[in-house]
This record gives sequence, C-alpha cells and structure tokens, in this order.
Amino acid sequence: MAWRLDPYHTQVEFAVKHLGMMTVRGHFSDVTSSGTIDPENPANSSFEVTIDVASIKTHNPQRDNDLKSSNFLELEKYPRITFKSTRIEPAGADHYTMTGDLTIKGNTRQVTLPVMRYGEFNDPGMMGHRIAYSAEAQINRKDFGLTMDAFLDGRLVVGNEVKIQIEVEAVEQKAEAQKEQSAAATRA
Repeated sequence: MAWRLDPYHTQVEFAVKHLGMMTVRGHFSDVTSSGTIDPENPANSSFEVTIDVASIKTHNPQRDNDLKSSNFLELEKYPRITFKSTRIEPAGADHYTMTGDLTIKGNTRQVTLPVMRYGEFNDPGMMGHRIAYSAEAQINRKDFGLTMDAFLDGRLVVGNEVKIQIEVEAVEQKAEAQKEQSAAATRA
C-alpha cells in the first residue's frame, strides 16, 4: 500500500548540547515522504523522506540563520536532507529496526533507527487509514560534514552528538495507488 506522511501530524525534531550544558531543540516544519507500508510484513515496506533545510526552526532566528549558513547545513548548496530506507525488520511487538541512507550536506551514511508503532486508525470518511510511528537516532554531526567547531572558555559551543526524534502519522493513498496500478497495466 502507498502511504504519505500527514504534514500536520509529522514531527522531525533534533536536540544538541550548547556549551555542554543546555540542550537546544529544534525542528523542521517542511517534511515530505512517500513509501509503502506492509504492517503484516515489515520487510516489504520502504520509506523515503525529504526535509527542506530552509524550514529549520530553533526559536532563535539568528541561530536558525547560522544553521542554514556555510557554518553548518549550507542551505544554498544543499537545500534538502534525505533518508531512504534500505531494510525494515521486526524487533518485538510493535517494534522494528529501520536501516537506511541518511544524506546531510551531500554526505550519506547508513543509520539504524529503533521504530515503535503507536497504533492504527481507519476512518473511510474524513481521516482515512492511518498508522502512527515514532523513531529516534543519534548521529555525530561531523560524520555529515558539519565540522565547524567554536569554543568559549574551553567549552564546545555546539556538541557533536545530535539526537533525532521523529513522530509521524502515515496516511494510505488508495486513489494514487490505484492510478499507478492502472497506468502500469496500460503500459504492459
């Protein structure tokens, strides 16, 4: 089944230490995706996500601009962050591991995320067929080319470890899937 993230029920957040003390949190407000989800056989599932770097928000416009600059994400050269799953495996009741290729600033690394299924909801009318998941990961920003370091009083201003938290509601795209199947049958 084809699925898309509901943009109003998708959260991609990150957290990193500032001066080794305070946790700075932020999020990306423009996240799109596509994929297939087979709840009965996760190995048949796949997912692709695109994050618009310009949509980064940390509740501090000056910091947001710095994160978009050549000091960090280089928005002008690398406007998107992408993730493409390569393997999804069961890891217990409603738990999975999803491995995939994360690309930030032109650097692609394999990451594995523990995933938890929150639940499923099917309203044939207004809300549609939905499945909710959460995932998290921890990456080292330097592995993705975010190597700028600054120190104040001997402390690293921006920590190297970045925690990523994701919560999504995926909505089944029945009409789109049927159109794609019809088009494929016509071409055959």
